[in-house]
Amino acid sequence: PIFPLRVRINYLSLLYTLICQSYQGGPWLAVGSPLVMDPNSICRKAKRLAGKQAELCQTQPEIVSEVAKGARLGVRECQYQFRYRRWNCTSHNKYFGKILQQDIRETAFVYAITAAGVTHAVTQACSMGDLLQCGCEATRNRAPPRPPSSTASGDGVKWEWGGCGDDVEFGYEKSKQFMDAKRRRGKSDIRTLIDLHNNEAGRLAVKLYMRTECKCHGLSGSCTLRTCWKKMPHFREVGDRLLERFNGASKVMGGNDGKTLIPVGQNIKPPDKQDLIYSDESPDFCLANRKTGSLGTRGRMCNSTAMDISGCDLLCCERGYREETVVFEENCLCRFHWCCVVQCKKCLVRKELSLCH
Repeated sequence: PIFPLRVRINYLSLLYTLICQSYQGGPWLAVGSPLVMDPNSICRKAKRLAGKQAELCQTQPEIVSEVAKGARLGVRECQYQFRYRRWNCTSHNKYFGKILQQDIRETAFVYAITAAGVTHAVTQACSMGDLLQCGCEATRNRAPPRPPSSTASGDGVKWEWGGCGDDVEFGYEKSKQFMDAKRRRGKSDIRTLIDLHNNEAGRLAVKLYMRTECKCHGLSGSCTLRTCWKKMPHFREVGDRLLERFNGASKVMGGNDGKTLIPVGQNIKPPDKQDLIYSDESPDFCLANRKTGSLGTRGRMCNSTAMDISGCDLLCCERGYREETVVFEENCLCRFHWCCVVQCKKCLVRKELSLCH
């Protein structure tokens, strides 16, 4: 059975709206921009939303605002992780939309990091008290925390859950509700299965790596009671982890039943839930190509002495590079004056750049 193309288009419309609508040929708009943060704008632009997604737009617009923040958080992290690669996660809407329509490794990363960003942003909003629907994590029925490995378990310190732990389950569910395409029971296709798998891999990169933080209580600095809570990993850690999954992503093909994914190649283990998957090979991204979403690498800065992906040989696709000297002004010799002003001088800085032909 074939999953209706309409549902795939609906989801792409949603993701494109969340990520690309704030880009108007320049940098991302600042946090708080009505175009980015107004949930009515998001829901109005994604006209084909239905089911749980439409319900969230209508009944919980403040959560949709956090979803938008999470999508932008994910793309910013994507741009950081890919800053030295031929495809640098450009948010130029005419090209980014083409990436979203493919099933290449880069698309897998975008889906995963965006779903992770939504999970992280919604969970953070809960802990900060910005959402009425959630708050700190409930720990009533949870077993006591284990002492850190550096602390002996028999040191007589009492442990208990307290503080304000991050309610990652709420963020996970809202990300799943809003980011996953609507599926019809018994029907699927390879594209939908790949998208949903990568969404889940992104959410798990947050959910499965919660860390325990603790604080000691007692007289005179003693630690007679240790209060602990769960916190999410820093989002940079999430990005680093997903980049590792990107580098080891698995190519898959659809099974005959239309409901399973099979790894391509002999002696390859099936990907687990945290792995990123794709079905098509990526273009080389060397030259501009609107059909593939490639902006090319002409004019990109490269490192003339590096041998890795940031080096001029790889980044410039062996076309060569030119050296260019730029002079710019920056603050220097800054001093703090009581109270409370920092005064700086302006200095001219000369920098040598290597730019791809």
